[in-house]
Amino acid sequence: MATAPHPTSSLPPTTPPLQIHTTITSLRAWRHTQLLASRTVGFVPTMGALHAGHLSLIRAAATAHPAVCVSIFINPAQFAPHEDLAQYPRTLSTDIAQLEALNASLPEGAGRIEALFLPAVAELYPGGIPLEQDKQRGAFVTVVGLGEQLEGVTRPHFFRGVATVCTKLFNAVQPDAAYFGQKDVQQTVVLKRLVRDLCMPVEIRVCETVREGEDGLAMSSRNVYLGEKRRAVAGGLYRALRAAEGAYMGGATERAVVLGAAEEVLRGVGREEGVEVRIEYVSLTDGEELQELQTLDGRGGAILSGAVRMMPTGEGEAPVRIIDNIIFKAR
Repeated sequence: MATAPHPTSSLPPTTPPLQIHTTITSLRAWRHTQLLASRTVGFVPTMGALHAGHLSLIRAAATAHPAVCVSIFINPAQFAPHEDLAQYPRTLSTDIAQLEALNASLPEGAGRIEALFLPAVAELYPGGIPLEQDKQRGAFVTVVGLGEQLEGVTRPHFFRGVATVCTKLFNAVQPDAAYFGQKDVQQTVVLKRLVRDLCMPVEIRVCETVREGEDGLAMSSRNVYLGEKRRAVAGGLYRALRAAEGAYMGGATERAVVLGAAEEVLRGVGREEGVEVRIEYVSLTDGEELQELQTLDGRGGAILSGAVRMMPTGEGEAPVRIIDNIIFKAR
């Protein structure tokens, strides 16, 4: 399918129209033109429902590369049958408008979003992709040893799906660098190992978590499901992680002391407001193998992470998971 410019009548004439690609063939033809022009390409893969966190990744890519490619693809392979694939927010028109507005606002000398990749499921999974993993057929990618812990405990299918779709997207886009947020820190560790072990010429760049409001809640497309009551206490996870960070910066070296500071805060989150907050994990690992640490040496690099499930407070609500992390710096 040929590339198609999205209507951009509201943009200044110096901003090129956003080229939308729905096939790998079309996207590779665009990528070839960048190669011939000796222009590097930064890539920001997303599942849509764009927010300020996504836009910050695109700005970072545009700062470093003359051409930026953004993908929007809700990847079925990272959802289990009981998860929220059908309910995942889909806001394509709004997403495109945000990308066009961002393009128009980027400063002179920065790169621009020149390609938006919108593949159908059949384009990336030509053999089909049933949600039941034992029924799936074809090539899939697993990064052994990094995807079974933390998020992988409650979502054992997740990182197989992430590694597989990112392999497909990296092969399709062939970017020089791909940009991800620190909020999904385990994902970034998995993908760094993926490109290293599979000899992919892609640099994984990790940008700081973007937060909303004074309580520091990490931005996520799923935050829209919280509602007013749960949103009021949703920053409790970040507050708990900051308490643990404070214990570490204050000289604590033992795991029990550092994590205990976080757990003490979490036990009180939502209690007075009548919001049930279930702790899934609070973890303290190294930054390479994601192995749990018993002591800290103060040199930094350890990852403090946590996940909670905000339970429904009213009719029609569903549980909402919140994840967050802090990377300890050297004392």
